[in-house]
Amino acid sequence: MIRKEMKIYEIVEKYPGTLNVFISNGFRQFKDRKTLETVGKHLKLETALRMKGMDVENFIKLLEEAVRNPLEEADVTLKENREGEVEVVGLLPCPVRIPLLEMFNRFLNEKGMKVSYRLEAASLGAKWIEELMKDVRSAEDLPDIFISAGFETFFSRRLFGKFKEDNVFVDITGERINADFEGLGIKDPMGHYSIISVIPSVFMVNIQALGDLQVPKSWEDLLKPEFEGRVALPVGDFDMFNAILLNIYKDFGEEGVIRFAKALYKPMHPSEMVNRNVKKPAVSIIPFFFTKVNRDVLNTRYVWPEDGSIISPVFMLVKRETLEQTREIAEFFFSREVGTVFAVNGLFPSLNPDVKNILPDGAKFKWLGWDYIYGNDISELVGKVESIFKEATEVKV
Repeated sequence: MIRKEMKIYEIVEKYPGTLNVFISNGFRQFKDRKTLETVGKHLKLETALRMKGMDVENFIKLLEEAVRNPLEEADVTLKENREGEVEVVGLLPCPVRIPLLEMFNRFLNEKGMKVSYRLEAASLGAKWIEELMKDVRSAEDLPDIFISAGFETFFSRRLFGKFKEDNVFVDITGERINADFEGLGIKDPMGHYSIISVIPSVFMVNIQALGDLQVPKSWEDLLKPEFEGRVALPVGDFDMFNAILLNIYKDFGEEGVIRFAKALYKPMHPSEMVNRNVKKPAVSIIPFFFTKVNRDVLNTRYVWPEDGSIISPVFMLVKRETLEQTREIAEFFFSREVGTVFAVNGLFPSLNPDVKNILPDGAKFKWLGWDYIYGNDISELVGKVESIFKEATEVKV
């Protein structure tokens, strides 16, 4: 019925019920009709899924189920377990979500565990988790494990501050971390967040569009007047975009955010930035993952910033009082096997000390820092820097 060679636009036009499947599994950009009619007309299903590290065969099954049952309000994500005493909730980065869900199901079956879990695509955002938190009155009402990426909901003092003050969460990652992160200070000194991986950002330079400009080597380079209107930003990729804005604000203040906003060519999804058929500016900021699916290798090269790739954390919040029941599950998500999926499928370096991360020689990271995180209400600060950016660009973020 649905073939991997079909274009996304062709599938949605022929089977309108499939659009919700795409949106619910990391292709949020196709909510916009214009994007569907432009990018979707050229993007093959198989190519789109490979770019996100998704299993083609399983995704086609989801699409065909939506075609067979167009009127059913069924779960349009890969089937997840809704029963069990232990509850796991959160968001997973799109390139690794499907293989991790498959691995998690195998783990639960092997262990004979019944676990209730809902692990959505990170691209859908955390608004549904904020709604869930409205009904939480005490630590007993919290899910046992949260997993997420980025700096939004889970760093909110309003939603999670009380629980951190009451020492509700515990870091289960142990003392040893991957040597790639030595000296970075990425382990939470307060012992609340278990950092399991990170999402790095890099520059993709379009040599032709760059012209006589020097190749940018640092984040500060992008704030120079000569780059005004010449940088594509992943505004819709909230995890990455907010991490970048926070670091720019920390290092260069409001003026730095304004200059960064003036550098904007236009918001683009990373999949557009690596599409050879899409016009690109001098520089695009992309998650490191997209360097391995770049289709415009003749005209572009990627640059790992000399002052460090700005990273967005992938973390767990594990409830201390139920650790006896959840330890195996929490340790599964920090295991070498899961870390390898992060490192290989997503190019998201793992903190597990036994994982071999795929990084260029001498790669450095730019981490926001725990002093800064605990010294500010990060969730509110995200709103502030987004407003500064928006006012300077008139771009809705």
